[in-house]
Amino acid sequence: MAAVEIYDTTLRDGTQGEGISFSAEDKVKIALKLDKMGFHFVEGGWPGSNPKDMAFFRRIKSCRLGHARVAAFGCTRRPGVTAVEDANIQSVLAAGAPVATIFGKTWDFHVLHALGTTLDENLAMIKESLAFLKSRGLTVIYDAEHFFDGFKANPAYALATLKAAAAGGAATLVLCDTNGGNLPADIAAVIRRVRDEIPLPLGIHCHNDGELAVANTLAAVEAGATHVQGTVNGYGERCGNANLCSIIPNLTLKCGHETIPRQSLAGLTELSRYVSELANMHPSSHQPFVGTSAFAHKGGVHVSAILKDTRTYEHIDPALVGNRRRVLVSELSGLSNLMYKYQELNLNLGTSSEENRRLLEEIKELEHQGFQFEGAEGSFELLLHRAYNHYREPFKLENLRIIIEMRENSPVYSEAIIKLTVGDRVVHTAAEGNGPVNALDNALRKALEEFYPAIARMQLNDYKVRVLDEKDGTGAVVRVLIESGDGERSWGTVGVSPNIIEASWQALVDSIAYGLLKSGKETKPCQSGTA
Repeated sequence: MAAVEIYDTTLRDGTQGEGISFSAEDKVKIALKLDKMGFHFVEGGWPGSNPKDMAFFRRIKSCRLGHARVAAFGCTRRPGVTAVEDANIQSVLAAGAPVATIFGKTWDFHVLHALGTTLDENLAMIKESLAFLKSRGLTVIYDAEHFFDGFKANPAYALATLKAAAAGGAATLVLCDTNGGNLPADIAAVIRRVRDEIPLPLGIHCHNDGELAVANTLAAVEAGATHVQGTVNGYGERCGNANLCSIIPNLTLKCGHETIPRQSLAGLTELSRYVSELANMHPSSHQPFVGTSAFAHKGGVHVSAILKDTRTYEHIDPALVGNRRRVLVSELSGLSNLMYKYQELNLNLGTSSEENRRLLEEIKELEHQGFQFEGAEGSFELLLHRAYNHYREPFKLENLRIIIEMRENSPVYSEAIIKLTVGDRVVHTAAEGNGPVNALDNALRKALEEFYPAIARMQLNDYKVRVLDEKDGTGAVVRVLIESGDGERSWGTVGVSPNIIEASWQALVDSIAYGLLKSGKETKPCQSGTA
């Protein structure tokens, strides 16, 4: 199979997605990560559009890249202006990148109504812009905007724009499904037609408005494209761009094409989450290949089968893309789910079949009450330890009181007063917070930190409340999900009650207890109160 160039445009096209923004430093970090993964091109941005992108190009010059070539993005010259006089063309040159990616109009409708020029002038704009940049020593990639729509409307003119780009010195012609509305068969047919007409390498750039960007990209490659553009996690304008986290493993593992180095595939999941973190976006758990749910199994029949052979319900080994298998426990679970979790957690429980069935029924009853362990594996693991593993709770609640005071024109005052037994000592303390749950969290930590110094490293990363029975109004049962972390790992815990404070307490207690369990401190309080 042919080698396929991977061209990442997360730093430019990806940032056009709603809610996505990177600092210049973020963009440098991502570029270095992509280079380390073996990506062939990293598009840094449009230097003529904003100072941040130009700052990226200045900073990336001082970085030594081992694989990727940096590309600066821009458009063809304006109508009636020479390339040397055009500010955007000059900004691409000033960026100092070795590659220039220039887009131009290929749909006659856009040329006449959006660009407001003649069809002949547009052809000249394409040819002259590319020729100018190539004459300055740059490798030039041509992005044929709206190509597939343009080809449907006027095939002869769409092809003429590509021939103008070829005459201008384009190294690769990238056909863009800019509106994201085409189907795989249409994409493939057009790629084959262009391949027969123009003897230059072809690329594909798809948007996801019909949720077909990945399928369209794969169809284009199978039809002859050897250059693929996309973004990490599919970030991009409107519904996003083609998702490289899905395209790369499909091309490599399913289609047999050479893309990034095979050993780099194992870093794909980490790359996805790294970019999500810098974008300040919660990772999509259901994203294929790299999402936390991509290899998660819930139904008892499924789990029973994967215990025999994982190929029964997994299309690849998750380790190939750096992901891992997860078995969920819920009301749909069977004994196989529990047995898998015992093995996964290395719990030598020595339990009978009857005890297992009793625990499974308890889990199903808790789920019926509103508990959900899929996003709260910390609470679930504690449930197993409490049932079978001679687990000792790190503390015991004796008394808890929360005071909320409201005064006109004053901030709401919240205070939690708590009494706990830790080992053979009783601790009585209080703490304030900007709300009752925050005060509760502060008081709990204040009471325990002298016994369990590891708590100082734990932090609450996320707090969610879900009303389970909206029809019951303010008396409804609520589910509280908490995500916590200690800088090395993160975990989720859950609480359910008609009282939001009690539900929060349950989730907070599990959060701290699980963190101590994983740090090996759950049964060893410092009796002297020192570390």
